[in-house]
Amino acid sequence: MEPPLVPSRTIYRWDLDKTYLRTEFDTVRQLLRTAVEKPAQKRTVPGASVLLREIRATGPAGIFILSGSPEQMRRVLEAKLRLDGIRWDAFTLKPSLRKLLRGKVRFLKDQISYKLAALLSARTGAEPDTREVLFGDDAEADAFIYSLYADLGAGRVGTETLMKVLERARVYRDEIPQLVRMASRIPRRDHVRRIFIHLDRMSAPEVFAEFGYRVCPFFNYFQPATVLYQDGGVEVQAVLRVAADLVLRHGFGGEALAASFFDLADRRYVGRDTAEGLLEAVGSADLRAFASAAPSLEQMAGSIERRLPQLGDPAPMERLPIDYVDLFSRDKARARAARRRATWRRH
Repeated sequence: MEPPLVPSRTIYRWDLDKTYLRTEFDTVRQLLRTAVEKPAQKRTVPGASVLLREIRATGPAGIFILSGSPEQMRRVLEAKLRLDGIRWDAFTLKPSLRKLLRGKVRFLKDQISYKLAALLSARTGAEPDTREVLFGDDAEADAFIYSLYADLGAGRVGTETLMKVLERARVYRDEIPQLVRMASRIPRRDHVRRIFIHLDRMSAPEVFAEFGYRVCPFFNYFQPATVLYQDGGVEVQAVLRVAADLVLRHGFGGEALAASFFDLADRRYVGRDTAEGLLEAVGSADLRAFASAAPSLEQMAGSIERRLPQLGDPAPMERLPIDYVDLFSRDKARARAARRRATWRRH
């Protein structure tokens, strides 16, 4: 069984677009609209800002934002995060213009070399015993990149495999040696505890099964809040505050919250102990603090209590062997299919 997270020795790394912000960028028109939006016009994924503030309140080793948005958007994006009451320790944006001026056009769409380099660079400056929790989405290759990064740190992926993946990803040849050197310098630790993937494009959770239980696909932020509570990252009251935000500001009801919990339980990300913790919290809390969300929290608790005898234990966090070279093409096809679904939904 995995030891619980220790907040002061846990680093959180967050993507922005489609993970924290509800961003559309599949067409030129959407890209242009995103580029000119003012901070107050940008929309936060429901529950994301509440969970991020709850994480900050635990006193983590760091909160690091890693976004594929260009560096030119820094002022607007930082202003948006401040409007949401978010405090961060580092904020990395993609040097798209700089690479374009050097003739590296493919870098504009490349996420693997950019994000992997940023993760590896940040890891070399972290204390070796810190654990990491990463947040991304299903629009691109976040589950693949984060898992590759985790297994490089754990020593499960060697130089030969890394080079083959980078070649498959069509990373510029002059950048491959630097990435290999960076990977060789990080301390060998099994440092990534959990990878959360927001299903913005409604990918089926099963398509991420070969990544193992370290990767947790989620539909709404009540779900990662619940898993983090189980892992020791946040207190149970934080879960209730995320749930209340979804009720009060985003139209969730008690049955929707319960269904979100049962989805996690059916996929074996949470178990009976977590359910009992939620029930105890709802039963002992002064629900007046949650205003008109209180009836929905009580309804959620009632539904969970009725199913309590049927709940078992979460699945063990075993590390599955992943053939990243073989997986690369399939994950790319998954992302393309998700993009097509997003286009169909708009029409």
